[in-house]
Amino acid sequence: MMSATSPDSSAGSNGAANATLADPIAEGRRVVAGAGEKGVVLRLLGGVAIVLQAPHGKPLLTREIKDIDVVTPRGNKKAVAQAFQALGYVDDEMFNAFPIAERLHHEPLTVPLAELLLTKLQIVELNERDERDIYNLCFHHEISSAGEPGIEGSLIGDLCARDWGLWRTCKGTIERCRTDLVHYALGASERDLIDARLAHLWDVIEAAPKTSKWRWRAKVGERKRWYEEPEEEGQPD
Repeated sequence: MMSATSPDSSAGSNGAANATLADPIAEGRRVVAGAGEKGVVLRLLGGVAIVLQAPHGKPLLTREIKDIDVVTPRGNKKAVAQAFQALGYVDDEMFNAFPIAERLHHEPLTVPLAELLLTKLQIVELNERDERDIYNLCFHHEISSAGEPGIEGSLIGDLCARDWGLWRTCKGTIERCRTDLVHYALGASERDLIDARLAHLWDVIEAAPKTSKWRWRAKVGERKRWYEEPEEEGQPD
């Protein structure tokens, strides 16, 4: 995954083709389109993706977007670096943090909704931006079955069924988000819908048949740390 936060200060003098845009939403679109013209597959995640997946680009809860986060298939490092340089960026930070690069062709601009939500559910130390993103996704999109429109809860459930650590983190995140709903300026119907969808997602996760690896790790439980500290693992905006 790449966090596109370092536009070349000289880009504006090199012509419109690589002039970065101040609006992160418009810039995210430009980055994906520009990379695609060079044969490089990029898809957005983070705050920009949340906005693009909201109806008319207007999510229920707004928040500041600090940068543009994208993901690309493995093995593209050189091609991606060249594409970003042509787009007016330098010194991009690259890291692999999420199991989300297998279905990048399912959406034209962002990662699929299930993977987008998963990037937030797997964060141990949630902040307000993360909660807002989770609430936005759950308000605007229903929890669906595999291959159906919406957030494919079965995909998240299958991933959690193979990884006890991911299951445990998602459990904590969903519980916290349901508890924290009262702290946001939402109507009763909005709050109830988000809560119901989070509860349904957890039911789907719990119902997924667990692997032997999951059951073995579950026996160890929280006696062994199952997550990486924030400074050890990069997170999307």
